[in-house]
This record gives sequence, structure tokens and C-alpha cells, in this order.
Amino acid sequence: MSDKSYQIKENNQVMIQGGEKKVMKKILSVALSTAMAFSMFASVAFGDDALNTQQKFDVLKEKGIFTGYPDGTAGLDKEMTRAEFAKVLVGIMGLEPIEGKASFKDKNYKADKWPAPYVEAVYAAGLMEGKNTTKMIFDFNGKITVQEMAKVLVTAQKLEIPTETNNNASDWAKGYVQAAINAGLVDAKANPKANASRSQLVDVAYSIYLAQQKPAVVSYEVKEDGKVVEFKLANNEVVKVTLETALKANTATEVKFSHNNYDYTESVTWVVTAATKIDSVSATNYKELTVKFDGEVEAKSAENEDNYKVTGVTFESATLSADKRSVSLLVAQNSLQDLPVQKDAKVEIKGVKNSDGSKTFNETVTFRAVDTQLPEVTEVKGLGTKAFKVVFSEPVKSTTASNISNYKIDGQAVSGWVKFTYPNVAFITTNIAVGEHTLSLQGVEDYAGFKVSPTDVKFTVAEDTTAPEVVSVKTKDLTKVEVEFNESVKSVDKVYHTSSSKTADKVEIKDNVVVLTFSTESKRLSVGENTIYLEGVRDYSDNSANREAKVTPVLDTERPTVNGVDVEVKANSTALTLNFSEDVNADDIKNRDNYILKNSKGEVVTDKGFNKGKPVNTPVWAKNKQNQDVYSRVVIESIGKLPAGKYTLEVSNIRDRAAIGNTMIPQTLSIDVTNTDELKLVRAWYDDTDRDDLYIDIQFNRAVATSGNGSALDINKYSYVTVSGNVYKVFPTKNAPQPTLRNADTVRLTIPKADFENYKTELTGADIRVTNVADQNGNYLSALQTEIKNSVEIPVESAKATAANKVTVEFKGNITSVVSSDFTFAGIRAVAGEPTFSDGKTKVVFTLNNDLNLAALGNLTIDPKPQTADYLGHKIEAGQTVAINDGIAPKAVSASTVTGSVYVDVKFNEAIKVYYTPDAFKVFVNGTSVKVKGAILKDGTTDTAQIWLEEAIPAGAKAQVSIPSGKSIVDTEDNAAEEVFETIQ
Repeated sequence: MSDKSYQIKENNQVMIQGGEKKVMKKILSVALSTAMAFSMFASVAFGDDALNTQQKFDVLKEKGIFTGYPDGTAGLDKEMTRAEFAKVLVGIMGLEPIEGKASFKDKNYKADKWPAPYVEAVYAAGLMEGKNTTKMIFDFNGKITVQEMAKVLVTAQKLEIPTETNNNASDWAKGYVQAAINAGLVDAKANPKANASRSQLVDVAYSIYLAQQKPAVVSYEVKEDGKVVEFKLANNEVVKVTLETALKANTATEVKFSHNNYDYTESVTWVVTAATKIDSVSATNYKELTVKFDGEVEAKSAENEDNYKVTGVTFESATLSADKRSVSLLVAQNSLQDLPVQKDAKVEIKGVKNSDGSKTFNETVTFRAVDTQLPEVTEVKGLGTKAFKVVFSEPVKSTTASNISNYKIDGQAVSGWVKFTYPNVAFITTNIAVGEHTLSLQGVEDYAGFKVSPTDVKFTVAEDTTAPEVVSVKTKDLTKVEVEFNESVKSVDKVYHTSSSKTADKVEIKDNVVVLTFSTESKRLSVGENTIYLEGVRDYSDNSANREAKVTPVLDTERPTVNGVDVEVKANSTALTLNFSEDVNADDIKNRDNYILKNSKGEVVTDKGFNKGKPVNTPVWAKNKQNQDVYSRVVIESIGKLPAGKYTLEVSNIRDRAAIGNTMIPQTLSIDVTNTDELKLVRAWYDDTDRDDLYIDIQFNRAVATSGNGSALDINKYSYVTVSGNVYKVFPTKNAPQPTLRNADTVRLTIPKADFENYKTELTGADIRVTNVADQNGNYLSALQTEIKNSVEIPVESAKATAANKVTVEFKGNITSVVSSDFTFAGIRAVAGEPTFSDGKTKVVFTLNNDLNLAALGNLTIDPKPQTADYLGHKIEAGQTVAINDGIAPKAVSASTVTGSVYVDVKFNEAIKVYYTPDAFKVFVNGTSVKVKGAILKDGTTDTAQIWLEEAIPAGAKAQVSIPSGKSIVDTEDNAAEEVFETIQ
């Protein structure tokens, strides 16, 4: 695995390339170390180290690099010859001295003399070339200078030689020395021409020695979700390595990195106990979905089937594997749909926690269910001499697994009956002799339509004369008990605890496990030890006995938490769905005091269906596709769409459904409501009631920006188009009106009265033109202009009956005060609800004292002197008459068919129109979708939709029809019908 790395402790690293001569395999290492030594020259060589020079000499002497003088002294004050320095380099770098060779012509330089092997070694390594390369003079007895070392360093590093220098080196060396100084490798105060003292060379040699000691990795730590590994070295340095690809949890991976010019290859295993990600989602049949994690997940949230959602699918159970790393989801037998067949689908996973609670999974994963395998028999087990059990490899259809003719014993038809336990176990009750038998099986079908291959399975039957024995008992809080037996259980006559009056409210038998539910409060288990009594526990050999078991409940002590909030912006409201970690208390979720909504400024929201931050609408359970309550999801719905922006929702005092309810710790949740609608002009009017000035007020459908490119406070964005001549004009440049905010959504242009009189005629009835104004979320205007009125009265735009006694009235403006007596509906008085403002308009729902005549709805009449007003005190338009439109959705009242017919009739409560959409009309027979050919308005009727099928519904079958709310069925006023989910009679 490649990497990008940097060091927590900085070290100098110098890359040097060796010469072209006879080079040993350590040349690069030698060059690197030499450069590192010189890079430390300015500090280390002048005493900046924990050891003094004598101590360094002692270390080097012990390693055989320095020998000292015959009298045992170090001679630190002496100067060192070039040959002596060559010998030190050979010792430090681990080079092999080259014997029997003399490349240089120095006097007394011979192969059998001591300097030659060392000089030849550094020459071959390209480190030192001699004083005169033409005459091949090395000058082995000469002294080595600072500038000579500088040249070696700069050449090795391939540093750029500067054109300008500021040092007193020899002319040939000025560039090298300056390059070394500029790179911070040589002390600028050093005398380049001076010989390096023996003590200085000891310091440099010691630095080289240290550079040659590769520190081993002693430990490592994986961080940042497997993306970073920090290696600790033996010298206490820490190297941080950032990987291009994150480590795979619990898998040994080879990590390569470089540090201080050493290459490391280390085997790293990111040991993960708690899950950090979802590894995969897969389905090998159409009834089971497997979610695999890279580590362990918490059982409570992982086994809550409501935390997994696939559109149209209902999950019956979620089972966590023994290693706590995968969850098997079982589609309910009566689910309207199975998993989508061989096409991409999405599963939404929300609220599943990992084992240490450090991560909660809230994500959507794409999967494809593909079933390519035939179902198989995985087990046949004799249950005494009166029954046997067959287990299949995957979920199979009850109709085929329950067909006794599909089973033969020893080639003979079986006389008996089948009890099928969804999803894959069949119990066959029949008399069967002791001994070995062969089961022949065929015709059992899975949900992909594949049938089990005809197969023969041998199994053994033994006499069973003993009733089931209890193996283990475990509890879930005070309401549920699971009793495991040593064999399959056929039936239980009676179950209770403590006393015979505390009977189980529900008894479920799942093979050898009996699940008991004591949901009634008076029947719940006690906190201490309880005795569970099971009377008449019967196996399939009809052995029966009374059993009892003692158990002390394990209480649920975990508090519920909100794992996230889903935001859905609807046509006339915003729905906030709270996803709890577990099922929560019904009374608590309905208590509006448990919620406080605040805006981005921290102020409580007082409109849009919130009173002092508390929801006006009672919070309700979210619904699944079968319209069933989901007790872990709570919906708070506004009245009118919440303005776009950031909010916080404070949630508190909500308990879970444990016998001793655990109360949540108060949480503050961040909510982001996004409004992507274009900004619009609502209306504009002028006001000349002020003695000194005149005003043009321009109202938008929501709060406008006051800074940036979309600012509404720029006069250049406003102009007008005259009525006479349709002439485009700008406002006068002299004393130009400066826009100000009258309210967050209303801009005021103030014009001196003297100027206004000059073109008042032009403005009356003119169109105000506005460009490049945006709302506070950057959504710009779509409509450019609107009429300027000389009246500030607010008109009623529409009135629509949504029920016989309900009428919704929409105003063009922000109505804040509604007086019910201002309104009469076809002569009927009404009581006004709370106004809701959205998109520049206000809606008020009126509840009438009597029902309207649905055949002739009549008109809404406004009082001649109304008191209903907006937030600026403007009254509604007086004496207005508005027709009441039909907004009542048609509703299905029944669904029926005739035996043998290939159609279903769905009758509605009013006249309808039918527009066939293939995906909208669904019919299910025994939980399985059947093919629909089309849908029409039934001949001779105005209120009945007729749905045509490929095949008739079998007599006695359980069937339903489903039609989502939408435009597939509408009334004569084009109102979409309510959602249909009717049982077919």
C-alpha cells in the first residue's frame, strides 16, 4: 500500500546520487548519510548536542571508527588529514576497504600502506576524488577544509549554485559555500578556508554514525477511520503516514513508507471491534436482505426492523448474527411487495448504532436482489414417530410447502398434514416407523418461482417418549420472555407467571423457542425473580408435560435518543420526522410541550403552526406502507411551509416503551430547511398619508437579502413601466429614494412629496419593475414586475371547500389578525383557524357552523367594513364576493369483484375520472402482486373505477387493491382521490 507521509518530528533528508565509477550497493546510503552529516554541520559540529565531543569520540572508538593516539588520547585539538577522514568515512558508512589497489600518484601512496584501502573505497563511492584529478593526486596527508566539504555536500544534493555570493571562500568554492549557507547546511560564520579540527570531524562523524542507525518500528496506532497510521520508532520519533486508500478493518495490510531516507515495510492490522462502515448490502432471494458491517453493532438498534426501509417493503424481523457484524432482514409474509427483482433498489438504514456507541449509521445503500439458486433441503429431522421437520435453504411459498402431495416417505405418499412456519420450515405430521427413511421431495417453490430439484434425503426416526425440556430462558425487559426447549414444540396449553391470573397475552411458537408476551401492565414480570409456568408443553410425538423456569428480567436501562431528523417540504407544510433509537411512549410524543423549535437566531418560532416554538399540530407516528404506525418515528408538521433556513429543535421528556420507562436526555437537533423556489413579487402600493413624504411599498413572498449581489436595498434594481404609452422609466436621480426594509419581506421606497407630484400620474396603476433581488438563501426573482396600487386593501384570492364544513381561504398578503364575523360562506357563519403564511400568501381554514350544499357550494362574502388585517394594519378588501370552489378529495368506499371475473370495482363517494397509470394500480392476492391490465370508468357509472386483471382472483383468497393518492383518479374538479387501500369483497 503506497502512502504520503510526513514526520511529527522534523528531520533533514537529503537525496544524493552516487558516481559512475565502481560503486558498491551502499553508495546511495553513503551519499545520503554524508549529506545529512553536513546538514548538521552548522549546529551539531559546533557543540549543539546532548553529548560532548569527548563522549562522542568514546562512542565512535568503541565502534572501531576512531582509534585515538597510542597514548590513548583523542587529540581533539588536532587537525585531521584527508586519509584519516577517508578512514572515518569507511568505518561510519560500512564500506568495504579496497585492498591491493593504488589509483593515485601521491608520494608514498602505495597499495600496501594503510591509507590506500580507505582512500580507494571513498573514491569508488564517489565521495572524494582527490586534489588533482589530472595528475591523480589525492593529497592523503593534506588537511580537509570546510569549503571542500561544502563542495561535496552541494554537488551531492544537486543544489542550485547562486550567481550572487556573500562569503570569503576561495573563488572556486564561493558558489558551493553560498549554496550550502543558503540551504542552512553550513554556518555562515564558519571560515570556509580553515581546516576542520579533529573535534569538528568527531562531531560530523558522530552525526554520520547516528544517521546510519535505522531505528526500528516499536508500535503503531491507526487513526482517522483507517486513513492514518502513526508509527513510533525506537528513537521515540513518531512518523505519521497518510494512506491513499484507507485500511480495511481487521485485515493485515502491508504499509510502506520512508523516513530519514530509510525505507520501511510494516504489516499493519486495523483492529476494529465496533463497526465503522457498512461493508455491503446483498440479497440472494426476494425475501431476505443482509446488511454487513465492518465491525460489531449494538443489538437493540440493529434488531429494530423499523430502522431499515425499502420502498413498498415491510420487514417482519431483523436478526443480528452471532458475531454481531451482519443483520438479516426478513420481508413480512404479507408485505405488499417483495424485494425488487433484479433491479437497483435502495435500502435506507437509520439509527443503527455500533457496539461502542461512537457511530450511528444514517445512510442509504443501493443493492440488487438476484436469485439464481434453486431452493434446497438443508435438514430433515425425525420428531419421534408421529412427525418430521423439513428445513429449506431459503424462504419458500407457503402454498407449495404446505402441499402434502409434495412429500413422499420411502416412495409412498404421506398421509397427514403440513404445518408451515414462515419463512422456511415445514412440520409434517404423520405416523412413521422407527428406523432409517428416505424423504422424496418436489414441487416446493421459492419466491423467484424456482422449484426445489427432486431430491431424496435420508433421515433417522427414533422413539421419542420424553416431553420437551427447558434449555434456557431469557427476557427482554418485563414484557417478553423467550423459552428455548431441547426439541421442536407443537403446542402449549397455558402460560403464566407467578399466579394463574397473569397469563401471557401472546404465545408464539417458533420451532423449539416459545416467545411469551406479557404486554398488559398488570401482567408484567416483577423486577426480581419470576417463575414462568408452561402447562401442557407438547412435542410432535404428543409427549406432554408441565414445565417451569425461573428468570430474573434484564431491564432495559438505555435511554432513547433521536438519531436524526428528516425534512420534507410539502406543498403547504414542512414535515419534520424524528428518528428515535427505539420505540417511544405514545403519550410523550403527543405532548407538544416536549418540543421547542427555534430559528437561526435562537428565537422561538411563533408562526407556521408553532406557538412559542411548540407545534400547533399534535405530533403523530410516521406510517409505513401498510399505513401502520411506526413507534420509533415521530412526525411534526407545520401549518404552511417553514421559511428556508437553519433551525434547532429541542426535544425532551420522551420515554421509551420499557416497563420502567427510560427518559431521554434533552437533545438539541440541527435542522436545515432548504427552499429552492424562486423569489416572487406579491404586490406593490403607494401610501400618501404622510404629510412630508410618499412611500412605495414592495412586498415579496419571503424575506429578502440585504447584502451581497442579491441585496434588495439597491435603488438601481427598481424602475417602473407607465400605464400611458407603456414607457420604461427609472426613478429620478436627484434625491433618489433609498430602499429600506419595512419588514423582512417588504421594501419601502421613500420619495419626497414634491418629487412625487411630478410623476404621480405615471405611478398610479403603473407596474413596478424589480431585477436581481434574491431571498436570504440566494434564490433570485422569477417575476420581474407587478402593478402599483393606490389601495392597500388585501384581496381574497380563492376559497376552496375541503370538506362539507371546511373552507380554506387564501389571501394575497400576510394576514395576522382574522375576525371570523367578516366572513360568510353561502350564508353560513364560521370560526377561523390560525392563519398560516407561505410564499407571500396567507391561508385560513374556517370551520362552518353547518354543512355546505355540496351540489351548489355558493359564494364567500366579505363584510363591507372588515377588521381582518395584515401585520402592517392593512385591512382585507371590503365587500368582496368569491366563488367557493370544490377542493374535496374523492374517497373510496368499497372494493368488490365477482367470483370468476377478471376485474375489481372500486366505488367512490362522488363522480370521478380514471386515468390509467401502470404503476399506480396494484392488486395483491394473498400478499403477492398480480398483473393489472388496465383501469377505466365502469360502464353505466360515474363513481366506480374498474381495474382489469390478467387472471381472476381465486375464491376464498385474501385480496387488496392499492392506489396511491394522485392524478390517476380525480373528481370532476380535478381533485386527486385519497389513497386507496381496500380489501376486495
